[in-house]
Amino acid sequence: MNGTAFIIGFQGVSRLVEIEVLEKDDLSMRLLIRGVDVPFMNAVRRIILAEVPCMAMDEVVIIENSSILQDEIIAHRLGLIPLKTDLDGYNLPEECSCNSEFGCNLCRASLTLDAEAEEGTRTVYSGELISENPDITPVSDRIPIVKLAKGQNLKLEAYARLGKGKNHAKWQPVSMCTYKYFPQIEISGQCDACGKCVGICPRKVLVKVGDKIEIRDLMACNLCQDCVDVCPMKPPPIEVSWKGDTFIFNMESTGVLSPERMMKEAVKILNQQLREFISQVKVKKSEKS
Repeated sequence: MNGTAFIIGFQGVSRLVEIEVLEKDDLSMRLLIRGVDVPFMNAVRRIILAEVPCMAMDEVVIIENSSILQDEIIAHRLGLIPLKTDLDGYNLPEECSCNSEFGCNLCRASLTLDAEAEEGTRTVYSGELISENPDITPVSDRIPIVKLAKGQNLKLEAYARLGKGKNHAKWQPVSMCTYKYFPQIEISGQCDACGKCVGICPRKVLVKVGDKIEIRDLMACNLCQDCVDVCPMKPPPIEVSWKGDTFIFNMESTGVLSPERMMKEAVKILNQQLREFISQVKVKKSEKS
């Protein structure tokens, strides 16, 4: 397996966790994580979905709108446009020192749009949004916002803020975040290589090579057990199981943050939550004593 292996330790976890990067690009990352259990994996996944903040347009002021769409629909569409996020340059609104419902330049970014259909019908795309901060821009400039007929126009100002997925789905930084057990497949020498397990496998994990059944892609196995059920031999010479402390973790960013940054933020938030939990337990103990 290609990747980089390193050892890290998490506060509140007595054992070390080994993480190996299997695949990685600008938007997605696939990890092999050893030495953890299901509650830990579920905690990391839920934090990425619900706690890691990102930017989204939260308030829209419609100055002029002669399109066929209502103001509320346009505002909803704008809110769902993924925005590249600068976590170091902005504060969460509830943590900003301005303490203002309108926000400031430390917790709010402004984007404007002024579009008009002069020649004929045309589509207004996200690339036409002009941001006051070049670091806070739509992930893609080809996201359609509204279609304007000749003579119609749309003029607005939108305000983007950091938020969390637990408050609204527009603040979820991932389009996919899943994990599964690391599979184990064992084929005994009693197998007659009839090939039925190869044909039924939906993920093409197995392959017939001569008079033997071999594992072609172990990582693709989804533990469906179809290969075991279809085997005509009793007991089946093929066994499918999993490692209880090893998981394959997949995450795909919407483009607002890199996968590495999301994972770092998730671990930081988890550590913070553990520290708060430990401090609360200590307080309760001191109150009882």
